[in-house]
Amino acid sequence: MDFIIQRDGQLIPIEVKSADNTRAKSLKVYMDTYKPAYAIKLSAKNFGFEDNKKIVPLYAAFCI
Repeated sequence: MDFIIQRDGQLIPIEVKSADNTRAKSLKVYMDTYKPAYAIKLSAKNFGFEDNKKIVPLYAAFCI
């Protein structure tokens, strides 16, 4: 996990992955422990949503 932001009174974890391997063990541990509403993963992949994580391409980081 690289960053945590606050939105609407909730803490939202953010993981940044620049390589092709986008598995995020620390993000999974955080989500299992603290149960955030959702998480954000910045990566080279396209926009998406999986396993309660919003996937955002690196070029669109300003959209967060």
